[in-house]
Amino acid sequence: MDLPTHGRYGYRAITGRPDYDWPGGKRLAVYLGLNLEHFAFGAGLGAKLAPSLGEPDVLNYAWRDYGNRVGVWRLLEMFDALALPAGVLVNSEIYGYCPEVVAAFRARGDEIIAHGRTNAERQGAYDEAGEKALIDEATAVLTAAEGKAPAGWLGPWISESAVTPDLLQEAGYTYVLDWCGDDQPIWLQTRGGRILAVPYPQEVNDIPAIPLHRMSPADFTDLVIDNFEEMLVQSAQQPLVMGIALHPYLVGQPYRLRHLRRALEHIAAARDGIWLTTPGAIADYIIRNDLAV
Repeated sequence: MDLPTHGRYGYRAITGRPDYDWPGGKRLAVYLGLNLEHFAFGAGLGAKLAPSLGEPDVLNYAWRDYGNRVGVWRLLEMFDALALPAGVLVNSEIYGYCPEVVAAFRARGDEIIAHGRTNAERQGAYDEAGEKALIDEATAVLTAAEGKAPAGWLGPWISESAVTPDLLQEAGYTYVLDWCGDDQPIWLQTRGGRILAVPYPQEVNDIPAIPLHRMSPADFTDLVIDNFEEMLVQSAQQPLVMGIALHPYLVGQPYRLRHLRRALEHIAAARDGIWLTTPGAIADYIIRNDLAV
């Protein structure tokens, strides 16, 4: 029996790959992936605090908007206090709604990563022409605002069509964050060449952990710390990547922020033994040194 396959990569066990180090001889690369998202009012998709009773869904829209108005600024203060870099995953609609938020991260020198137009839509729902237009529009907005094209892409809702990696490679992207099947960067084959898949977490991620699994703030913090400590041990065998996916409307809530601070303080205190970085720096290092399988 031949099962359908994506054809993007073949199987290779992590225990059977060439060994290498991250810069400075480090073995574990750690990055923060902070999602800056904007949503349509009265339509479209979005995470929910409570079941929707119909549109306009004021409760859930305003809950998400808290992240842009309040939560992101509290997270920014924490990142500054702990001297933590960030990979900032930006819906292009953010530039029209609250451009000062992106400007604050730009001023820190953080990496600005494309995250579609809005998380009120899924790019995989479009035909190829429509998806290309979505990618082109988001890319053009970020390029104009940042003075350079984004290198990385995370699809809204991690949504892909059968041709998404092809379209991203053809648009000039060097890496994508949608594929969560590994703890190392791997190459994806496309019709025009290849594009690097940098690991992006779906477990160490506040969206599934909090709205879906109903984790308490303390439990989510323990999850982050336990994952970090275990990957530190595992990284003696292979160089690994650990991402932490955050959304300001979730972890920017004061009672969750207090617990998240504990996790980030724990990681910051170990900075001498790890590579605190961004997804783009990871991709650059892999590509420059031809390290991925």
